[in-house]
Amino acid sequence: MNLATHTHNTWCPGCGNFSILNAFKSVIMSLIQNEAIPLENFVLVSGIGCHAKIVDYIALNSFYSLHGRAVPVATGITFAAPNTHVICFSGDGDAYGEGLEHLIFAAKRNVNITVIVHNNRVYGLTTGQYTPTSPLGFKGRSTPHGSCEKPLNPLELILASGGTFLSRGTSHGIDLLKNLFREAILHKGFSLVDVLQVCVTYYNLYEYYDPRVYELSNHDSSNFSQASAKIREWDYNLDAPIALGVFYKEVKPVYGDLCGKQVPSKEQVDVRIRDILEQST
Repeated sequence: MNLATHTHNTWCPGCGNFSILNAFKSVIMSLIQNEAIPLENFVLVSGIGCHAKIVDYIALNSFYSLHGRAVPVATGITFAAPNTHVICFSGDGDAYGEGLEHLIFAAKRNVNITVIVHNNRVYGLTTGQYTPTSPLGFKGRSTPHGSCEKPLNPLELILASGGTFLSRGTSHGIDLLKNLFREAILHKGFSLVDVLQVCVTYYNLYEYYDPRVYELSNHDSSNFSQASAKIREWDYNLDAPIALGVFYKEVKPVYGDLCGKQVPSKEQVDVRIRDILEQST
């Protein structure tokens, strides 16, 4: 078993998506073989964009959603089948633009899903428009004279929204990606892995990232203030070091469990129906 499909891969040579694909497949294989998690207990959801093709290249149950709607679809699946590991793939435009409100509320509710964002800071599939994470002054097809707005710091926003697992990796660090994916998938609650995934065709940032990235060490991921400081250390448009790893991790009840307590059991429903019938006679 290698989870490969017969679908022809159409990503550009050198695309950072290949690293995400290879790291993810390796992690899933490990979880199936070493953790005895059944193949059918994994469900993939994707949005719209270059990232979305990843579900065509992995032999697992999957669902293509609308643009910006991957998170609510993943939420619905985990509510209907709470024992599954639901992994949601999304692009930076897909998650941080069209779907931002869904991402915020999934974090706020601590929905038990894993969101992996292919953050290349450009709309690659539509050939080079700016996204919420593109830097100030970004010149693309929609902003030929440069973007006039500062980028969003999504990890800071999701930390403030209540996300219980927040991390960052890059497409030039496959070993770290494997560790992050594994920990995020096994985390009980909302987990976000923001991957600085380079688009070599429309925004090649390998030379920018490589000398600046470093892995977190001596970092207390249970400390909200430390996590916030590390997340804000690099604010996208600054020439600052870029931390990679797990910024924040917290264990608390997930939304599905909390809602489940409000739903009466079949026995409780039967008793209530019997009481109503007795009172009406």
